[in-house]
This record gives sequence, structure tokens and C-alpha cells, in this order.
Amino acid sequence: MAQLDRSAPVRGTSSLASLKLYNFFIYGAISIFAGFLGLYLQEIGMTKLEIGSLMAIGPFVSLFANPFWGFWSDKSRNIRIVLMIMMAGTFVLAQGVFYAPTYMWIYVAMIFFYFFQSPLFAQTNSLILGYIDGTGQKFGTFRLWGSLGWALTAVAAGPVIDRYGVGSVSVIFACMIGAAFMFSVVLPRQPVASDTPIVTLRRFGKVMFNPHFMAFIGLGVLVSVPNAMNSTFMSLYIVEMGGDKQMVGWAIFTSSILEVGVFLLLDRLLKRKMSMLLGSLILISLLFALRWQLMALASSPMEVVFIQLMHSVTFGGYFYVGTQLTMLFIPRPYRSSGQAVYTMAWGGLSGVIAGFFGGWLFQSFGAEVMYNIGVFFSLIGAFGFGIMWLWNRHNGYQPTVLTEMGNMDEDR
Repeated sequence: MAQLDRSAPVRGTSSLASLKLYNFFIYGAISIFAGFLGLYLQEIGMTKLEIGSLMAIGPFVSLFANPFWGFWSDKSRNIRIVLMIMMAGTFVLAQGVFYAPTYMWIYVAMIFFYFFQSPLFAQTNSLILGYIDGTGQKFGTFRLWGSLGWALTAVAAGPVIDRYGVGSVSVIFACMIGAAFMFSVVLPRQPVASDTPIVTLRRFGKVMFNPHFMAFIGLGVLVSVPNAMNSTFMSLYIVEMGGDKQMVGWAIFTSSILEVGVFLLLDRLLKRKMSMLLGSLILISLLFALRWQLMALASSPMEVVFIQLMHSVTFGGYFYVGTQLTMLFIPRPYRSSGQAVYTMAWGGLSGVIAGFFGGWLFQSFGAEVMYNIGVFFSLIGAFGFGIMWLWNRHNGYQPTVLTEMGNMDEDR
């Protein structure tokens, strides 16, 4: 039986409160950067094409950054320290973006910024799951603090930036990321089983290329590409229909704030059982299809804003269920890597595909065709998850890599 490292501090109430506040500030910091960076870049003279190409760096860099940081989180067995390194790099390089003397330096700073920043959410999820494992606490109870931080910080920062100018974005971001760092410092080290296998690249490959996990990842990319296309082009769709920037802002706020209720509801209703979670993905994929069909049929910007309310159920639901499923697919020593691969596929690979494929569809055929393609992708995803659900119901899930974990030392 595994023995825990008792030298690690006990996870008490105060540490869990710090975990909630860490989530609030880390998500709030990134919402400032994501929401207002474009305005800053426009003010310093960048064109929309230059801004778009700059934003496309993030999903591409995340394809490499997520597996890199996930692997080292597992190998070090200390996600908290790895997160602190990532936050420090994010802090420094963000200031490099804001104070770069030339456009070229901004591009260079953004590449390294995304290398540190893009895996933050995946590793934060692993941190939460590690702390609550065996405690009876629910993932959504902690993740909802991230949604609150994202929504409330964006709304509160708006008047401040209006008053002091977009140059104040760097100061607000620095304060938020600094607060997140401070709350991560007071978190205790997580207990580690004394017989936990050492993470190696060979074992990493065996775990990550589990066919069940790869099928889940592939279907996830298929379902997430339309969501990434919507995230990229929804604002253009609203403006194209005659809406204004304020309408876009409220659509983003409303969709984010409602995630809180979704996470609480899923915590209450869903059990950490693979068949139930796979069944939930079928329903979520069908809701995605309905959402994209409604977007294709929309005739006014206000309709688009109201349809965006479904984001909390579709994206929030898939995010929650996918995180839980990754935890079941991947053995404990490799969960940070698993979350990294899941996030890389959902946010990185799908973002790259959506940027090029979605941009081509929107420009060549219009938003209606783009969203109808999204309906098709979502229905294929629902069908694929249905096959996985049936397989699980009849055969269960017992990947070879789990039963052979104890024999892996022979492969070294």
C-alpha cells in the first residue's frame, strides 16, 4: 500500500481558502491581459492584421508549452513550485510586451510570454485536483472562483482603464499576478505517495498514447474547433450586424459569470464515473450543435448576445467534464501531463485550426456557413462520444498501462 510523505503539511481550511483566492487572482490577471491587450496594441499604432497575427502566437506556442510544463510538474512532484516559476515568467515577460521599444520586440516577448502563460490554467486544474483528492471537496467549488475572478476583474477594470488610459493595463495585470503569486506561496506542499513511480519520458509516452485517451482528445479537438472559431470571430459577427463594442463586452461578461452556477450544479449532479461523464459529453456536444445552429440563423446582434448565454453550459460543461475525465484516463503520477495535453488540444490545437480554417470560412463564405460547419463538427463529436459510451458500458475501462505500472521499471 502506498505510504504518504508525512513531512508535507496537512491541507487545512486555510490552505483551501488560499487556493480559492489564488484561482480568483490568476484568472483575473489573464482576463485583463486577454481583454484589454488588443486596445493597448491598437493605441500604440498596430493594425488589426498585426494584432491578429500577434494573438495567433498563443495557441501555436501552447502546443509545445503545455506538454513541457506538464511533464516537469509530474517529474518534480511539486506543481505549486512549477506554477510559481511560470507566474514569475509571465509577470516579467508581460512587462516586456508593454514596454518593448519596437514591434519586433513585442513579437519576441509575446512568444516567451505565452510559453509561460498558456499552460497556467491546465496546471492550476491539476493543483486543485491534487489538493482535493481524498478530501470530499468538489472541483467546481474551487474553479468557480476563477470564473468570478475573470468576470468581475474585467468589469471592475473597465472604468479604471477609461480614466487612466490603456497604459494602466500593465499595472493592473502586475498587481493581479502578484496577488496570485502571494497566495500560491502560502499553499502547503502536496503529499506524495512514497512508492509513486518516477516520471520518465518513456513512461510518459506510454501513458499519453493510451488509445482511449487519444480518442477522447481527438473528439475534443473536433468539438472545440467551432468554439474557438466563435471566440475568435463572434465580436466581428456582432459588429458586422450593427452591434457595438459595449454589446460584445456584456456578452463576454454574462457568459463568464454564469459559469459559476454551472460548476456548482455539476458538482451536485455529476459523479466521478466514466460512463456518466461520457454520457454528459454526448449531451454537451448536442447542445454545442444547437448553439451553432442558432448562431447561423441569428439576424440581429442582440440575438447573438442572448445565444452567447449558452457558452456557460457548453464550454463550462465540457471544461468541467473533460477535466474530470482526464483524471480518470490518466494514472496519478501523470495527471499534470494529462491535463496539459487536454488543454493543449482544447485551447492550442483547436485555436490554430480555428484561426486559419475559421478565418478562411468567414472571409470566403460568411459567418452562416462557418457556424453550419460547427454544427456538423459537433454532431460528429456527439456520435463519437456515443461510441465511447457504449464501449465503456459493455467493456469497462482498464487500460494496460495502469495494470503494468508496477512493471515499468523493467523498461527503463
